[in-house]
Amino acid sequence: MDLEQAAATLASVSSAVGQVVRDSNQTIRLAVATIAADGHLLLEDPPGSGKTTLAHALASALGLSFSRIQGTPDLMPGDVTGNVLPGPDHRMVFHPGPVFAQLVLADELNRTPPRTQAALLETMSERQVTVDGTPHPLPRPHHVIATQNPTESHGTFPLPDSQLDRFMVRLSVGHPGQREEMALVRMNLEGDLLHAVHPMVDADQLTAIQARVRTVAIPKLVLEYLTSITRATREHPDAVQGASPRGSVHLARLSQAWAVLQGRDVVLPEDVKDLAHVALTHRIVTNGAKAALIVDDALERTPAPR
Repeated sequence: MDLEQAAATLASVSSAVGQVVRDSNQTIRLAVATIAADGHLLLEDPPGSGKTTLAHALASALGLSFSRIQGTPDLMPGDVTGNVLPGPDHRMVFHPGPVFAQLVLADELNRTPPRTQAALLETMSERQVTVDGTPHPLPRPHHVIATQNPTESHGTFPLPDSQLDRFMVRLSVGHPGQREEMALVRMNLEGDLLHAVHPMVDADQLTAIQARVRTVAIPKLVLEYLTSITRATREHPDAVQGASPRGSVHLARLSQAWAVLQGRDVVLPEDVKDLAHVALTHRIVTNGAKAALIVDDALERTPAPR
């Protein structure tokens, strides 16, 4: 797939999702870029802000098989990955869980206990699950979109650092403006919002786009700039733990996808700067300071190449 075709296809996906998600175009484009970069997405917002609708709309516009896992305090790992159970002939048979879809929505993930959260780690890193010692490959492409309520909500289990680090991007959908909210209410009154979203691409085409994204050039000076920003978050006095090397990899891949959305075949320093917050902030552990301020400081202290 050539660059122009990939950019046009991703633009059509963003437009289709924008029909039902009345949010800033930037948030939708970032979500689409995350998928194009072969990454996983974490959405953090209060209930009722459109997180689940965004996940459903992305699956529909991308033409991917979809499953939804509703996080609850009693959800068990086997409810996510699947279980080995006796079959009709009394032989043990593996029954796949809801994670065996191309796009999996883990709704309110931080309401599930730590063991169940951990069941997604292998899924997100290796695109497989191991049950009773047997690995089972997941369908490709495979993406996890998880939502979580703010940490101050009742009945939540904070996601561990190792899990947060698997997400390429963390986004906040936020609340729409009044005009957008009025349009959203009207569309809901008229029928099912998601009926308006039609596939703009299929799984094979998405895989081709992801392969094209990986060919986007990242000049040496831009890569030095990118890794310097990540390293600066580790050296900040208010950071107990800065962004990981995986954060650098994810920021690089996301920058490649962002360049394709702009119709470019090369990553610019501006791409890295624009994406640093959504790719790095959730990986930083602080001593009380806001992680976003640490990324701000890292960007300010790191000169961009010209």
